[in-house]
Amino acid sequence: MGRKKQLIIPIFIPFGGCPNQCVFCDQEGITGSVNLPSIKEVTGTIDSYLSTWKGIGAKEAAFYGGSFTGLPENIQHDYLKAASKYIKAGRLDSLRLSTRPDYISEEIACYLKKYKVEIVELGVQSMSDEVLRLSGRGHTSAQTIQAVEILKEHGIKVGLQFMPGLPGDTTQTIIETTEKVILLKPDFVRVYPTIVLKNTPLHKMYLSGSYAPWTLNEMTAVCRQAMKLLNDASITVIRVGLQPTKELEESIVAGPYHPSFRQLVEG
Repeated sequence: MGRKKQLIIPIFIPFGGCPNQCVFCDQEGITGSVNLPSIKEVTGTIDSYLSTWKGIGAKEAAFYGGSFTGLPENIQHDYLKAASKYIKAGRLDSLRLSTRPDYISEEIACYLKKYKVEIVELGVQSMSDEVLRLSGRGHTSAQTIQAVEILKEHGIKVGLQFMPGLPGDTTQTIIETTEKVILLKPDFVRVYPTIVLKNTPLHKMYLSGSYAPWTLNEMTAVCRQAMKLLNDASITVIRVGLQPTKELEESIVAGPYHPSFRQLVEG
């Protein structure tokens, strides 16, 4: 049976809600935008996607880019209210958002559920506390475990993103991260190898010699091991490698980037 194509409407909130800049991040360069979108822009984006879509699958609005639940609470409610009106009207089926593990609590999970948020993607990045510390993440692996538990208790699906190749990473820490991610039984996973982007703290570390990016061969090899573990555990991997875009490719300084990285890993 052919899969009904799903519509995911991306709404970018660059750096929205982020308390600090992680060493690897240049959100502005990736999404090509700087300001938080207005409510009018959010509804305009949803309307424009809905007006041209001809498919019959599920329709979802997705707040990507920042740490959504770290935004001022009134802004979160304004965005969620605006988007959930489309669900009430039967024009959208659900909402999804991405955030940080330390920005999930019982209270937050309650109102996300109320607004029909069905999927939350957590930027886990690593399950090694030392790697998280060296990467300026500002959260621990214990907070990741807690966030996943809370979301699941509220019936919200969980996607986990992790980034092999961060400062302090070794083949062993990457495999351990993969195993710990599997124990959390996420609904899906994204794997983004660490790339050095212009004007990030990692770029400075690379220039000073305090960070050496992984080679493409090394990263392909470790991701092949990680993918085997994820596949054996029947965990859906929806992306391996960054989505190739002109903006992204123009801001890459070094690291194991390949536009068809997943094919290299699975080849």
